[in-house]
Amino acid sequence: MRPFLATCLGALCTAALTLPLAATAGAGAAPAAPHPVRTDDLPGSTQSLPVGALGAAAPHTPDRDTTMPAPQELGLPPRTVRPFSLLGVVWDDAAAELHGRVQVRTRANGSGDWSGWQDVQVHNDDAPDLGSTERHGSDVRGSTAPLWVGDSDAVQLRITPEHSDRAPAVLPGGLRLELVDPGAPPRGLRGARLDPPAPLTAEAAAASAANAGFAPLGALEIPALDQAASQGDIAAVDGPRPEQTFVGPRPRIVTRAGWGADEKLREKAFTYTKTVRAAFVHHSGSGNNYSCEEAPSLIRAMYRFHVKSNHWRDIGYNFLVDKCGTVYEGRAGGIAKPVMGAHTLGFNTDSTGVAVLGTFTDTEPDKPAVDAIARLTAWKLGLYNVDPRAMAQLLSGGGNRFAKGTKVSLHVISGHRDGFTTDCPGTHLYDKLAATRRAAATLQGR
Repeated sequence: MRPFLATCLGALCTAALTLPLAATAGAGAAPAAPHPVRTDDLPGSTQSLPVGALGAAAPHTPDRDTTMPAPQELGLPPRTVRPFSLLGVVWDDAAAELHGRVQVRTRANGSGDWSGWQDVQVHNDDAPDLGSTERHGSDVRGSTAPLWVGDSDAVQLRITPEHSDRAPAVLPGGLRLELVDPGAPPRGLRGARLDPPAPLTAEAAAASAANAGFAPLGALEIPALDQAASQGDIAAVDGPRPEQTFVGPRPRIVTRAGWGADEKLREKAFTYTKTVRAAFVHHSGSGNNYSCEEAPSLIRAMYRFHVKSNHWRDIGYNFLVDKCGTVYEGRAGGIAKPVMGAHTLGFNTDSTGVAVLGTFTDTEPDKPAVDAIARLTAWKLGLYNVDPRAMAQLLSGGGNRFAKGTKVSLHVISGHRDGFTTDCPGTHLYDKLAATRRAAATLQGR
């Protein structure tokens, strides 16, 4: 049977937290607030702090107000919080844009050393399509890109709005700073081994079963195969089998269990489209200050940010790649299946999204990561008999570059910016895509 479009509704909401204030370097003493309250019983946590005018109380904004007058500077003074490792700013209206500069500095947990000011990537254009079930009734938020800062226990934020001579500056309403603790990996998870095996919840079993035929239930990874053996993977795809297959060698893929996904976070149902006709390449915008050993924690934090802070049904990307070239399963539903993602607004249907962990606006991506994109797309696109060098005709679901209903011809392997006006995946990664298309085709044997 051909995969169907599964729908699953439900509001995923994170209540605001009240956090303790503490005097820190450069900040005056502030009265202590009640101890923060956790919003759920899941591993990891999200602290949500309202953003206000610096030196003044947070401004009152009515629910769903889309904009608010912007003072010279908004943010948060230095504040001690529970430990966290990733942060981002969110706001109520997903269609609103934050026109300004967002900067943070954080204090390392343990050493007490403050970082310098770091820029947060303001434009985060990964999102569910406008007409998708993921937006229906889910109160999707707008947000910056999440930034990985490592284990921290204090934060300071400043937002400097853009000013215009023609009109007063405005910012989205409901601004909040989200601080994400990825939590410890599941019991027994140590790198690529599970010893002793952790019991599977019903949700974890369902996510793992979506990869039946590739690895045993609860497996932490799906092993690599050579090109000859990988031709058999096409059996996992519904539809007629072509006379000649061009499936690239399957790369090793760390499963959701392997990076420690808490399957209770996501919505239960999987959402599929009809096929995979294109792959969109992204950078996560989360910065490059992570080690390969930290990549699973970074993905867990990003997953929580997408679900609890952005109010998406699951992590947005179908696959993620770290700087060492390790490929990770992203959104649940099966690595070979046409899982609907939330990665390229307007073009999530019949496509797959691959995000390299990092920011490549001013930095070159690591070669292992670029090579991994070629391997992954050679395999995934090959399952659907797609030539990586070809052009695909896609129908826009609506965005800032192509109006809804526009038929667009795009490279089968495209950068996010090809379908949406954005800097993603960064100039340095985008410039590698022409060579990636050729490499992927060669891996397919074309």
